[in-house]
Amino acid sequence: MTDVVWGLLDLLLILALLALAWGSLNSRNLQRAVIYFIGFGLLLALVWVRLRAPDIALAEAAIGAGLTGALLLAALRDASHSPDHTDRPDRAWRLNPVPTLLSLGLAVALGLAYLQALEIADPQRLAVAVFSHLEQSGVSNPVTAVLLNFRAYDTLLELAVLLTALLGIMALGQARPAYAQAGPVLAGLVQWLTPLLILVSAYLLWIGAHAPGGAFQAGALLAGAGVLLRLAGFPDSHFPAALILRGMVIAGVSLFLAVGLVLMLVGRGFLDYPPAWAGGLILLIETAATLGIAATLMLAFLGGRPAAWSLDTSTTGRIQAADMVRHNTGDNP
Repeated sequence: MTDVVWGLLDLLLILALLALAWGSLNSRNLQRAVIYFIGFGLLLALVWVRLRAPDIALAEAAIGAGLTGALLLAALRDASHSPDHTDRPDRAWRLNPVPTLLSLGLAVALGLAYLQALEIADPQRLAVAVFSHLEQSGVSNPVTAVLLNFRAYDTLLELAVLLTALLGIMALGQARPAYAQAGPVLAGLVQWLTPLLILVSAYLLWIGAHAPGGAFQAGALLAGAGVLLRLAGFPDSHFPAALILRGMVIAGVSLFLAVGLVLMLVGRGFLDYPPAWAGGLILLIETAATLGIAATLMLAFLGGRPAAWSLDTSTTGRIQAADMVRHNTGDNP
């Protein structure tokens, strides 16, 4: 009976995912489409939980639904408020045969390749290899062991990709203006939630060595605290100073590289941690990566360089003073 109930739940999740995906792609109202997209991300997090991947579920809920949804809503705010820009034009729905056939062919080819891989490969091979060397990794969470030890190169390159993306964001110019000052209820809620998100972020960073969590989940929640402050209309004066903010951005990649180079100088391979030091080095790298991920995601939401990014204290002070005036008077859009 239990299997039947879970089977029905899985079927409902699949149908709801398809419905939300269809709605986000075909809704004429762009705001409604973004809401569908956020709901799709939250539901997808439940799917990852059903697949027993809580690490991915945390990342999907925080980044795929929360931060990405907030970024899309901010982009809509920047667009014109006329109906021509907030609604999609009417069009008759029809399938283009060429891309449809190509997509179906690709889906069939990938499905056949996946089934063939299941037949010729041992699905326990990777898991057995990870668990057999888990004691040498310095952590007891196999996901963290893979991401920060056994395949640390992949994580280093992912952080480098985030840093590269941030350079493109900084090239866009000044950040979009802050929102209008929030009312007392929302402002009080944000002031209460912000320290809670910081504490939960620190917990996820610490627990990642032994249970689902880690730098990406912790960084996403830390960035979420900054997004909440921005949505509530708090000015840029609440952001770290220029040197601190820039240090946070490069912290993950620079410390990752520094640890690898030091290990090479002492006669070990690049990112080949000594078993006795592996746990401490992984925690150090993940702490720096958390700060870098949080700063990158927050700056992506801002859509450009905030006032705190400038090293010119006089210019920064004038911008922050203007932000404080707008925050107190509620003149921002």
